[in-house]
Amino acid sequence: MKFTLSWLKDHLDTEAGLDQICEALTDLGFEVESVRDPAASLKPFSVCRVIEATPHPDADRLRVCRLETFPDGPGGRSREVQVVCGAPNAKTGLVGVFAPAGTHIPGTGMDLKMGVIRGVESHGMLCSERELMISDEHDGIIELPPDAPLGARFAEYAGLDDPVVEIAITPNRPDGLGVSGIARDLAARNLGRIIPAPVKPVEGHFPCPVPIRIDDDAKGISCPAFFGRTIRNVRNGASPEWMQNRLRAIGLRPISALVDITNYVTYDRNRPLHAFDADKVSGGLRIHIAVGGERVVAIDGTEHRMEPGMILISDDNGPESIAGIMGGLSTGCNSETVNVFLESALWDPITTAATGRKLKISSDARYRFERGVDPEFARDGLELATRMILDICGGEASKVECDGEVVPERRHISLRTGRVEELIGMKVDVPEQVRILRELGFTPVVADGTISASPPPWRPDIGGEADLVEEIARVTSLSHLKGKPLPRPKERVSDPILTPIQKREKKARRTIASLGYLECVAYSFTDRALAGMFAPERGLVEIENPISSELDVMRPNLLPNLLRAAARNQARGFGNLSLFEVGPVFFGAEPGNQALHATGLIVGEETHRNPHGPARGADIYHAKADAEAVIAAMGGPTNLKIERNAPAWFHPGRSGTTHARPGVPLAAFGEVHPKILRSANVRGRAVAFTVFLEAVPARKSASKAKPPLITRPFQPVERDFAFVVGTEVDAADIVRAVRGSKFRKIIGDVEVFDEYLGSDAERQFGKGCKSLAVGVCIQPDKSTLKDEEIEAICSDIAGRVEASTGGKMRT
Repeated sequence: MKFTLSWLKDHLDTEAGLDQICEALTDLGFEVESVRDPAASLKPFSVCRVIEATPHPDADRLRVCRLETFPDGPGGRSREVQVVCGAPNAKTGLVGVFAPAGTHIPGTGMDLKMGVIRGVESHGMLCSERELMISDEHDGIIELPPDAPLGARFAEYAGLDDPVVEIAITPNRPDGLGVSGIARDLAARNLGRIIPAPVKPVEGHFPCPVPIRIDDDAKGISCPAFFGRTIRNVRNGASPEWMQNRLRAIGLRPISALVDITNYVTYDRNRPLHAFDADKVSGGLRIHIAVGGERVVAIDGTEHRMEPGMILISDDNGPESIAGIMGGLSTGCNSETVNVFLESALWDPITTAATGRKLKISSDARYRFERGVDPEFARDGLELATRMILDICGGEASKVECDGEVVPERRHISLRTGRVEELIGMKVDVPEQVRILRELGFTPVVADGTISASPPPWRPDIGGEADLVEEIARVTSLSHLKGKPLPRPKERVSDPILTPIQKREKKARRTIASLGYLECVAYSFTDRALAGMFAPERGLVEIENPISSELDVMRPNLLPNLLRAAARNQARGFGNLSLFEVGPVFFGAEPGNQALHATGLIVGEETHRNPHGPARGADIYHAKADAEAVIAAMGGPTNLKIERNAPAWFHPGRSGTTHARPGVPLAAFGEVHPKILRSANVRGRAVAFTVFLEAVPARKSASKAKPPLITRPFQPVERDFAFVVGTEVDAADIVRAVRGSKFRKIIGDVEVFDEYLGSDAERQFGKGCKSLAVGVCIQPDKSTLKDEEIEAICSDIAGRVEASTGGKMRT
């Protein structure tokens, strides 16, 4: 939304400066995106007079002009300057606009320098309108009236020194799409006083010759009310200079008085209008719902094919306007228009938005109707525009023709006066609360500590008590809030703030980051194609109104978005990645149908540096170790059982799950399935792990103290064992058997260090056999072990492995 400072002051009597107004607008919720002051860019340009213009001695189309300029302003000392000009209207006595050497020309983006043109020096230039960005006219230089003050700043003389402010309007504040609405908020902030501008009805002198009718299928919701009138014998010339300057300032091109008036009222009062050439309308106008297939050539020259459900305005010849969005070319006004039919209607926001999206039309009318306009100003907007047309174009107005009705919506909302301080932590006196609401257009009434307020029709976003509190806080300014410590009970220690699962989530995040992973914070949505590989199609939670076609379901797993992030990084040349995310996944639409996961993904080689050798490619052992580290950091068990029942998105032979008790996996890990990687456009191998944070058992002891350090002064003994077992036996089975020895109290680390399998192993040990070797550290706690004690321990370990796996000691 753009407006000029002088335009704002048509509605707001204020002494506040531009900076103060901009600061207040941002604080009120209308964020100021830019402020453009044309006076600053046009400051070097001044009014001058051509003393003499003579032909250039060496160029037929150039003239040498001697100018009378006043560097110190009007009434100052004059100075004669010579310039070379190629404009056809350069002549002796012309009063124009002079730019000295060194001036930046905004229309061309060039810095003007003193030069020599065909042997004649030129110390500046005479400017055209395009060079000053006034218009596209560049066939000649600007000609000013003979009585223009010589030496005056051209921006001030031409009224081009009006600052232009651009603000961002949130969807819930359609009232800010009119300059009058912006002024209302500033007046509530005590930055000025609203200038009343009552709309007086224009008396109609004859019946409207263009009848209107809303079809039954469109009346009510699609088009609640339609107002119109004919104005005959108008002169559709150029609009007044002040109006053209304001429209140009906000980026609109002046077209004609009739069109400019409708555009002006749209921005001034947030009331979109449309003007038909009444002589081009055949019969009356009918508002109806499209059946599909109708074609309309809009005023932008584009033909649009209508779909069922869209709203049209048609005459006897067929569709003439896309309701609430854009008028038709065939009935548009031009310089030859004599009789005009002016329309002001109410349109359904949802239908307008849907139609505009499907037809890919962006217009000021659509932008306002889809957000909501003041329904009670529809007729007043017609009267206001009629008065402006009569004043500028002349003519005679008919009586108002209408169909449908505007039904005032009277809502009464109660506000407890103490609720403001409860919700925002800032005390606002009751009289000030009432004043603010009254200035914003509410009708507050105080009784028994409660304010009863009726929202104005231009505020469809006000629905409850909290909305009234927000209005009071917004106008009062939240910058007045002062920080206060939370109340702390004196008789006891404060209750913990974080829940156990929140603490667990924080611990998991810090642990994975310390392992060398980089955290990703992705949307909770993902695309259906990839999500379907992590959950059955019927199990996906669909989003009714997705922000993108690629984010149409809630994520059933954290991996899809991590894989997408890895693919984007690979496309930019980053091949080795360690990424993780901690967050919820969704498997249903109900509040409890979600779970908290921590997922890590490694693509390529190790990303952290290894001081003991070169980095190696990521494998299943990376994922397993990191998953176990996260579980241990949260106080989970360390003696975990590994099973081969990983989810289907992992490689079936290179994955697994960890369990503390049967049937309840704590984590899944392994290589990501190649089919998944291809679908996500990830190159190479990738490994991942997912820790199910809510499934990890809580620490048995509530104490956070570390256990006492136990040192054993006796020499440890290390022994290696090699077992011939079946190929179906896992290394974890052997480790579990070793730790199950009756000497388990003095058995320390158990490490698998060798696996020998394949055709050579089968020739040596028999078909379906392999060799697994483990190293066992025996740490005595009472005395140094003797040979016979060591032999007993080794014999027990061998027996345990043989009993549980069927393996034999390799000789």
